[in-house]
Amino acid sequence: MGYALRAFGSYFVSGHVHEVRGRAVAEIAVTAQTSYAYDPNGHYAVEAAYVQFFVPEPRRQGPPVVLVHGGGMSGAMWETTPDGRPGWLHGLLARGHEVHVIDNVERGRAGWVPGRWEGAPILRTMEEAWSLFRFGPPEGFAARRPYAGCRFPVAHLESFARQFVPRWTSTTKPQVAALVALLSRLGRANVIAHSQGAAIAATAVAAAPERVATLVTLEPSGFTPPDPTAPAPPTYIVCGDYLECDALWRGLSAGWRDLAATNAAVTLIPLADTFPGTSHMPMMDLDSVGSLEIVASLIEPADC
Repeated sequence: MGYALRAFGSYFVSGHVHEVRGRAVAEIAVTAQTSYAYDPNGHYAVEAAYVQFFVPEPRRQGPPVVLVHGGGMSGAMWETTPDGRPGWLHGLLARGHEVHVIDNVERGRAGWVPGRWEGAPILRTMEEAWSLFRFGPPEGFAARRPYAGCRFPVAHLESFARQFVPRWTSTTKPQVAALVALLSRLGRANVIAHSQGAAIAATAVAAAPERVATLVTLEPSGFTPPDPTAPAPPTYIVCGDYLECDALWRGLSAGWRDLAATNAAVTLIPLADTFPGTSHMPMMDLDSVGSLEIVASLIEPADC
């Protein structure tokens, strides 16, 4: 999977300045030899998203691709699979796409601010990921016994779990604002978004449909449907296997089917029809290259 880069770098989008007053000053030690009076009062730049971009050489014509991570994850999820294979980021670059990878507000390299958001952060356990992402039944966790035919590399579950980051459940609004700001900066883009990030992306696209050429959502955990009375970009809901094994996914998948049946802009793409055993993490499954071929075809209509 070779490619050359014309350029790469990073930038921040969205955010604002927040002032803190009334906090106590404390003497803190930052190293064994250095301490100082830390004053937390003052102005902070908060609620920005971090974006890393890559421009291949040669670059394919058309809008760049924006990759939006899922809940409790960061943009690292697109880079390398848990068992060390190149991730979808590399596959898209090899196909000539300019790619912008977001770490949304309070995730990864975007940073976070204690006390800024309502509630406490939560962190996903390996047990939750095992069941929620449909690698296997709950009773199979200890022995790493997956569902029959599961394509996720379950022997590398711990490596996968090292990507988990704390998340707040009350940051939807600034995350949507950050994605809208990114789309405005790019002018127009293809968006590929996963899970909770797909719900964020659908809301952002509803706010700025003219900024999106194609929206590909990977098992969205929520969905703002396109306005049927207004122009909307082609929208795809891509889903995996074992959806009937969990009540949450049964409900979500029923909603996806209803949306695709009632909205002309939305098309349901069951990956399991081609790759049985696809998990909630198709970009990490053992057939990730084949899954990317299907997803990439949705944003490369000129190549069909």
